[in-house]
Amino acid sequence: MAKLKTGRHTSTIKALRQSEKNHLRNKSTKSKIKTLIKKLEKNITDKNLPEAKSTLNYIFSNLDKAAGKNIIHKNTASRKKARLSKKISLQKD
Repeated sequence: MAKLKTGRHTSTIKALRQSEKNHLRNKSTKSKIKTLIKKLEKNITDKNLPEAKSTLNYIFSNLDKAAGKNIIHKNTASRKKARLSKKISLQKD
């Protein structure tokens, strides 16, 4: 790509490139979290608690990382963690 001349639209073009890159990164992270949650729920329905607990720890890690990078809001991450923990704790009884 040829070097851009400095002008009115150079910052806009760079911002567009950055937003596309961030969009792909954010989309992949959110997709990964959703896939892990589905895997956890399948483990819970199959009564596979040891596997579910290890998956839960991995989900917590990914949620915390996503919240730290502002991909999802920190309260959203906290809410998801609380609800998933509650699902696992109900299966123990």
